[in-house]
Amino acid sequence: MESNHSFASLKLIRITGLFYLLVIICAGFSQGYVRGTLVVPGDAVATADNILQNKALFQLGLTTDLIAFLFDVVISILLYQIFKPFHKGLALLSAGFRLIAHPAIASINLLNHYMAMKVLDTNAFTGSFSTEQVQEMSSLLMEAHHYGYLIAGGFFGVHCILFGVLIYKSNVFPKLFGGLLLGSGAGYLIETLGNFNFPGYENQTALIVGIAAAIGEIGITIYMLTKGATSSYKRLKELTR
Repeated sequence: MESNHSFASLKLIRITGLFYLLVIICAGFSQGYVRGTLVVPGDAVATADNILQNKALFQLGLTTDLIAFLFDVVISILLYQIFKPFHKGLALLSAGFRLIAHPAIASINLLNHYMAMKVLDTNAFTGSFSTEQVQEMSSLLMEAHHYGYLIAGGFFGVHCILFGVLIYKSNVFPKLFGGLLLGSGAGYLIETLGNFNFPGYENQTALIVGIAAAIGEIGITIYMLTKGATSSYKRLKELTR
């Protein structure tokens, strides 16, 4: 265990919770509301019409996603600082998986989101492709975005599992949240691996990850914002001053 000054303050933990809350709001808006309402699975025409009629909303969804991924860089560093005194290597590995998941993979994947609107909103393809073909192209780009999101989710699932293990190895947060985050991580992995290997169960896997992530991630966020840390962690900080 490292020297006393390495233990995270309650202020730092609450700041982490605040950033986590902002990420949940931004990502939930982008994925749950924007793409959830505008993208019609299996219907390229309806999806194209929705995107063209709601271009500002579609662009806002990209913006809020990008904001969430930028905040995820901050969260990765803050979580590393919180857990570093207890297991530096594991904390670094956990932060690395989170950085790869959203700031890296999911950010680049936003190009598919953007181009799905761009191909519909430009005259560059009108001479070579029919309207139906352009709509199919846009739908294919949104499908590519979906699968890119799943790949990022696989890395994020590993991060959640490591996050849960770190909670078990430390006394920063109640061990209950360690179990909940293990469940969140398993949910993400089930969705990613299940959708790639067992197509046809997308609704079921989405429900699994939705419930597991909501309980685990929202739960730990609320705890960080309200309680900050366990009483035993607070006593440990006092003793090591």
